[in-house]
Amino acid sequence: MKKVDSIQKYELNTNITDSSTIANAHYKIGELYRYSVLGNLGDSAYYHYHKAEKIYKKLHNDYKLALTLYGIAVIQKDEKDFTGSEVNSVEAIALLDKLNQSNNVIRYKSFLYNNLGLLFDQLELYNESISYHKKSLDLKGELKGDTKSTIDNSKNNLALSYKNSGQYKLALDYYSQVLRNKNLINERPSFYALVLDNYAHTLYLSKSEDELPELYIKALKICDSLGDSAASYNSIIINQHLAEYYNGHNKKDSALFYAYRAKNISEQYHNDDLLESLLLLSKVEEGNVAVKYLKDYIKLNDSLQKAERTIRNKFARIKYETNQLEQENIKISKERLWLLIISMVVILASFLLYLVISQRNKNKELQFIQKQQETNEEIYNLMLSQNEGIEEARAQEKKRISEELHDGVLGRLFGTRLSLDSLNMNNSAEAIKTRSQYIDRLKTIEEDIRKVSHKLNTDFVSGSGFIDIIKTLVQTQAWAYHLKYKLDHDDAIHWYEVSNKKKIHIYRIIQEALHNIYKHANASKVTISFKLKNNVICLIISDDGSGFDVNKAKSGIGLKNMNSRIKEINGTINITSEKDVGTKVTIEAPIP
Repeated sequence: MKKVDSIQKYELNTNITDSSTIANAHYKIGELYRYSVLGNLGDSAYYHYHKAEKIYKKLHNDYKLALTLYGIAVIQKDEKDFTGSEVNSVEAIALLDKLNQSNNVIRYKSFLYNNLGLLFDQLELYNESISYHKKSLDLKGELKGDTKSTIDNSKNNLALSYKNSGQYKLALDYYSQVLRNKNLINERPSFYALVLDNYAHTLYLSKSEDELPELYIKALKICDSLGDSAASYNSIIINQHLAEYYNGHNKKDSALFYAYRAKNISEQYHNDDLLESLLLLSKVEEGNVAVKYLKDYIKLNDSLQKAERTIRNKFARIKYETNQLEQENIKISKERLWLLIISMVVILASFLLYLVISQRNKNKELQFIQKQQETNEEIYNLMLSQNEGIEEARAQEKKRISEELHDGVLGRLFGTRLSLDSLNMNNSAEAIKTRSQYIDRLKTIEEDIRKVSHKLNTDFVSGSGFIDIIKTLVQTQAWAYHLKYKLDHDDAIHWYEVSNKKKIHIYRIIQEALHNIYKHANASKVTISFKLKNNVICLIISDDGSGFDVNKAKSGIGLKNMNSRIKEINGTINITSEKDVGTKVTIEAPIP
């Protein structure tokens, strides 16, 4: 009742004329509605926040405007208007960055980053979520005064993102940091139970179940002992986790007990927790009962999605209508309504048209990729055939020259040497000396021709066709990109055993890597090597360029193309890079 009286008091005081006071009154009413326990009053809070936002913009009060945008962003995040929440959060942070970094400014910046972390966690964009939670935690570390509670909140949120992203070790570390506070169970018992449950569930997901289900039961007992609405709400997820645990251990009776307990409590809220409870029951129950709960889940899911769209549309209408009331009068209300209807029809038609065009483009793109792959295969086969033809012709020509030297010239020289040898019977000292010199010279010629014949008859390029193609590629691109290069290859690799498809992808990966080095690395030298380890081809491409942040570059189109090709050949890729030192790309692909 106190909150109701406070809201009414502030609403009655909005008839004052001072703009700053009016804005403050609207902001305070928005805060009271947002924190109200009366139920879902998000639209009322949004209305007053929006009123305050407009006045603060006119007054150029960036601090109060940022606080108002934060309130709006939290409401939008809770109602799953994630785009709107992100836009308002980023705008509020930009406003606060321009101000003197006082304790309050830093405090609200940390709240905004925390909101972004929670938002991206719900979108399952965990890397972004973790980044924002870390920024929030860093800012809270700069705050003066008692910040233990708010830091614990951020650590719990950060650990949740790590858990949801599958990084269980890091999640457990942060949960442990929070739980080390021995007074937490007395100071914030409901929060303690929540963290303990999250810690236990992370242990379950990481297959470390030595302390389970005791930790779950301890957390549940704490919630049950408190008896307030917040603790009751937190117990929903604990009951769900217990049901999941017992179901995983094939203890159906216990699993059903906790699953139904979670459902019964979550029915009071009719939200995503009830949705999860229904889905859980569809997995624990059997036969027609499981089917019933699955149908209930689908029905509720559709209902919640419609409700969320309704709320988002309501927010849009509030903003739209309040702006219009300041600029227009009642006479054009019908025109506004028609404009809204026409806009919705146009948007719907545009959306449908976009879907059709987008689907066609996707189909064309898939067809293009298939044709390109076929063309690549054909080009590579032609390259192999051409190279094999050249090598075969070269080998035949060397063999012919070898036979000609051995059977023709070498035979004649041998006969001449025999003749001279027989004439050497002349006992004249000068004749013997002269003929001996001729014989030695002919022996030298004979030995030289024999060496040439032997070398020409050796097929030294046997089996090196693919490496020759790679060498041509590297030579050509290194010359075009003004790069020095070094190419090493392991003769133990039998390329004829490797499929053409795999060789095409390796060729394209090297081509893409050289292009990326030229475009981004500012390198002067590149080293490419092939090695064979346990029937796995290991390709290493390194440069002496400027290096880059590997985490930030994962979304680049070049790396996406390389990852796609590596996936096609069942391979793996590892990239290490250091600023001003260079980059090393290691790719492993099995031969079969």
